Amino acid sequence: MSKKAIVRITNDGVKGFFDRVRGHARKLDRGEELAPEITISFENASDMMRVLSPERVRVLRVARQGAAPVSTLASDLKRDTRAVSRDVDLLEQFGLLRTRYQSNPGHGRQRIVEPCAATVQLVATV
Repeated sequence: MSKKAIVRITNDGVKGFFDRVRGHARKLDRGEELAPEITISFENASDMMRVLSPERVRVLRVARQGAAPVSTLASDLKRDTRAVSRDVDLLEQFGLLRTRYQSNPGHGRQRIVEPCAATVQLVATV
């Protein structure tokens, strides 16, 4: 996914999914291009907030500044490295972050965290 893409996280469920698909189909029928985006949809706001806790949102914000090792993210956030690593794992599962390993001379390998998109939009309806 391009860094210019938008990740939209919403709690509109199945109805929202079908509304988005119909909108995309209409645009394609008119010959319009679709903007690169990823939509992650939850059934309700409480499920969304369980995954996107305040600490995980902070991880997303710091990661947007550029690729960095998990240890640097943890240091910037003043949190335990293992806790940040668990948050990164979950956010990576949902497609909000990506990781890669790079050589760290004299110390093995380090895990580098990168954002998947330039913008992450959180849309919740209660």
